[in-house]
Amino acid sequence: MTNTPGTPILFELGWNSFFGDQLSEDDGRGGQPVRVMSVHRGMVSVAGDGFQDSISSSVPDSKGSEDRPTVGDWLLIDRDDHGILRILDRTSLFKRPAPGDDRRLQLIAANVDTLFVVTSCDQDFNVARLERYLVLAGEVGVSPVIVLTKADLSPDPSAFVEAAQSLQAGVEVRLVNARSAESVAGLADYCRIGATVALVGSSGVGKSTLVNTLTGSDATATQPVREEDGKGMHTTTVRQMHRIGFGATGGGWLIDTPGMREIQMSEVSGGVAEVFDDIVAIALQCRFTNCMHNDEPQCAIRAASAAGTLDPARLARWRKLAGEDEVNSGIAARRRARPRKTRERG
Repeated sequence: MTNTPGTPILFELGWNSFFGDQLSEDDGRGGQPVRVMSVHRGMVSVAGDGFQDSISSSVPDSKGSEDRPTVGDWLLIDRDDHGILRILDRTSLFKRPAPGDDRRLQLIAANVDTLFVVTSCDQDFNVARLERYLVLAGEVGVSPVIVLTKADLSPDPSAFVEAAQSLQAGVEVRLVNARSAESVAGLADYCRIGATVALVGSSGVGKSTLVNTLTGSDATATQPVREEDGKGMHTTTVRQMHRIGFGATGGGWLIDTPGMREIQMSEVSGGVAEVFDDIVAIALQCRFTNCMHNDEPQCAIRAASAAGTLDPARLARWRKLAGEDEVNSGIAARRRARPRKTRERG
């Protein structure tokens, strides 16, 4: 393992008592805690107290999709051969069904403190997409912050702020010019030493520009958006951690993720309930606990809609997300329950 004296100590990497309490005295003698900085095919780049290296991502006695390391994970590795002994329990894990195979999970990022949901003050601003990201954050238990970029290019950025704030009670919204360090400084409170922030958002909204400003470098490539539709090309292909290098409280870590335009909702009922807590509260007033909010008598949802106190567009989005989660979660559960031989024959 290569010695690098300048590597941050464990605390600066995000180590805290949650992870420390998982180690026994024997672990301390034979194992070394390291954090996963990036993931590559069959390998992970890790950093620890005074060293960094690239090691095999193989985990002994792996039993499923979640038993493999992802960016942000804390690992205990053997001090001698550097093999992974185990993945430490996570404070949070962002995941989604793997494209084309919902029996498998695609791990996105682990041990995240704050999720920056990035969108721009232009035609890319999409309420339904933002709500999906907020649902994911709610399900995982990570605090979301909606970051509105390209504020300098919008004639009325305040309208986008109001629209974003209306999506979830108390959600934090920050308006920035991603190219300006002074403007981005408003995000410093989330980027303190040892903190981990992940970014999600579709391509072309300025995520890579924001990463460059937060890290104080131009190492992340950027691409212009297409004029005809305002959409951008994917510039991030590898999930990795970047050191935040701006502001007096900077020094935390930033996890950039490839742009995800389509997010399948599966097993996120808790997140849906959190984002749409206003509608859930109304539904609790229905006469029947299994009310489908269609033709049932004394349906509080239908009454609120008729009275004009419930936005029909928001209600439609809630129905769509809740229905999508129910269907996809059921499909995933049935596929996981199928015997392996049956799956292979199918």
